Amino acid sequence: MNITRIIPLIALMCVNNLSIFAQSVGNPQKGGNYLYCHMSGRGQWTAYAVSRDGVVFHDLIGGDSIFSSKALAKIEGGTRDAYICRKHDMSGYLMVTTDMNNAATKRLGKKEAWDNYGIDLLTSDDLIHWKSTTFDFRKGLEIFSDTKTKEDRERSVYKDWTTINRVWAPQIFWDSEYKWPDGRKGGYFIYYSLWNRGEEAYDRMYYSYADESFTTLTQPQLLFDWGYATIDADINYLPADRQYHMMIKKEGGKPGLFTSTCSSLTGKWPEPDSTDYVNFEGKKKCEGVSAFQLEGDSTWHIAYIEYSSRPRNYRICKADKFMRNFSEPNNIIGVASPQHGSFMRITDEEYERLVKAFPITSK
Repeated sequence: MNITRIIPLIALMCVNNLSIFAQSVGNPQKGGNYLYCHMSGRGQWTAYAVSRDGVVFHDLIGGDSIFSSKALAKIEGGTRDAYICRKHDMSGYLMVTTDMNNAATKRLGKKEAWDNYGIDLLTSDDLIHWKSTTFDFRKGLEIFSDTKTKEDRERSVYKDWTTINRVWAPQIFWDSEYKWPDGRKGGYFIYYSLWNRGEEAYDRMYYSYADESFTTLTQPQLLFDWGYATIDADINYLPADRQYHMMIKKEGGKPGLFTSTCSSLTGKWPEPDSTDYVNFEGKKKCEGVSAFQLEGDSTWHIAYIEYSSRPRNYRICKADKFMRNFSEPNNIIGVASPQHGSFMRITDEEYERLVKAFPITSK
């Protein structure tokens, strides 16, 4: 066979394989409409807003709760920091929330209003009816799926789990390359910040894996420790450079939202770039970053909450296809009480289903 024909063919196959890989990495997207699923700025519940263009949004049922947080968040009765996505096989929907109700500190007998102890994993077939599994990290290794052997238990990141005092802002990333001990392939990479006041000095980023049922978690493993507190990570895979990009809040130090880039989902994640970051707010505090793309657009929209001001500002700025060169911050349009949340593309059918179940109304 002519070698001059083989080389271009091999090159084409490599390009096609990279393209397929880029499309299959992470959480699948579908549709040209948009769902903003978020914690309400008025309380401890999860709310919806929808949009036809990803720019102008409309509150559903006035931003009231789309499910009973008391029923689904079995530790404190509050669902904060909602992150929503599709199942990897498009068969339904997933959500993770911080199980926390800082408005009920006295009733719950908590020492600190901003302490909490676990997260909620939720599943739905229709975006309307949700079921949850709650993980109370104070119970320790008994709640995790990979602690059957002595060797498993020796991998525990803590000696005493009862002193856990923060489990914050979980998010989901489908990892098709993850391998389970029994040979199964693919798992939901759940990443979040943990702080065990009894054993560490500040919040650090950890990760677990959930199986396809989305009712189990592996025990936490440290994702990175940069020597200072970090929270509210948001990870996306960028086809533009075939790298994982994480935007994150550094607690303390220079205010802003920063980007770290890595070739592997589980690291080693380097410290963020301190020269190109979301710095529009000056010395004001911001967090709860969520990056999303409009249908057919390679550039990014970066949403976040600026919480120093009263009233607070929920901004959406722009970034290029490499999630760099941040620009044009503007407040979200059409949402009365936006707070930490996430964005997912939805189809026309899903849009109509949602507005039928939860009509577009304003408070």
